[in-house]
Amino acid sequence: MKVLRTAIFGTGFMGRVHLEAVRRVDSVEAAAIAGRNEEATRKLGAAFALPAITTDYRTVLRDPSIDAVHICTPNAQHRSMAKDALEAGKHVICEKPLTTTVTESEELVALAEKKGVCNCVCHNLRFYPMVQQMRCMREAGDLGEILVVQGTYSQDWLLYDTDWNWRVDDKAAGRSRCMADIGSHFFDMAEHVTGLRVTALCADLQTFHKTRKQPKHSVETFANKLMGPEDYIETLVETEDFGAVVFRMGGRTRGSMTASQVSAGRKNRLSIEIYGTKSSVAWNQERPDELWQGHRDTPNGVYIKDPSLLKPGARSYADLPGGHSEGYDDTFKQVFRRFYASIRSGSAAEYPQFVDGLRQMKILGAVLDSNAKRTWVDVPPMA
Repeated sequence: MKVLRTAIFGTGFMGRVHLEAVRRVDSVEAAAIAGRNEEATRKLGAAFALPAITTDYRTVLRDPSIDAVHICTPNAQHRSMAKDALEAGKHVICEKPLTTTVTESEELVALAEKKGVCNCVCHNLRFYPMVQQMRCMREAGDLGEILVVQGTYSQDWLLYDTDWNWRVDDKAAGRSRCMADIGSHFFDMAEHVTGLRVTALCADLQTFHKTRKQPKHSVETFANKLMGPEDYIETLVETEDFGAVVFRMGGRTRGSMTASQVSAGRKNRLSIEIYGTKSSVAWNQERPDELWQGHRDTPNGVYIKDPSLLKPGARSYADLPGGHSEGYDDTFKQVFRRFYASIRSGSAAEYPQFVDGLRQMKILGAVLDSNAKRTWVDVPPMA
């Protein structure tokens, strides 16, 4: 089997996550890394013994031996890097959100189709085994007609005004932070599991910290909790800390969700509940191996991940036997395994593509529009 050579763009939290996961995929070599900070790039590249280390990602794109690239940089850089990579004929995995505007996402979708290369937006949270089990249960009719979809994505890492990350800066992250960063995961999962599409919504966003204390030097995501007051600069904040959305999915299904980065004690809790006419399911990312199923007239149950007990369509998303936990880092392995398999075989994509990234940008655009107008708005359909 040919070894596919890939490059990582970005050396922060997500860059390291992608790099570690790539090394877990058969016959894929992490061959290069590119980052803006020379010291950080060299340090990470040397730690993983990567043969090519650079501060100019374009030099990587000129290397004909590189088959694919992973874009793990701040959001505002996604469009230009992805466009350059596509123009160079590289297969591309891009962190979400795909871009910072609908127009930019439409451009990348069209270009990827024109170039005929594999493209993926890393909505990795679809790839927990029990999330796939929920989807398969719905497809099998176990839930009946979906009536209600609700949940939250709650974190606490930006609770204090001394908490800072590049995501707070709208110039680096775009007009939305909380909804773009984690709300998009909820909506992608809700649509993926139910097979329904959000058609209209009403949103309310809130920025609790109108100013934050920005560190005088860069900090990695989630790594800003041990800094002192002498390390900060008071900075105006334009992006939201919290969002609440009521939404419609088609004619009958209704839903509600919240996304928060200021919820004390919630470290990374994506919680989704899906209520059908036959039964219901609920899943929580902080306890990823458990799936609750609820019934009206018989006892409820909590199921523990075990590949032998999963539905056939979900079984391939679990590599370890029952009682052996599979978590966040394993979801990236599952995405990347399918991505690189499609490069080799030309098979249909079993992962979210750029068009799915465009879908989330349209939902996000509706959220921002609704919040600004203080009213319900329709989500533009896909072409």
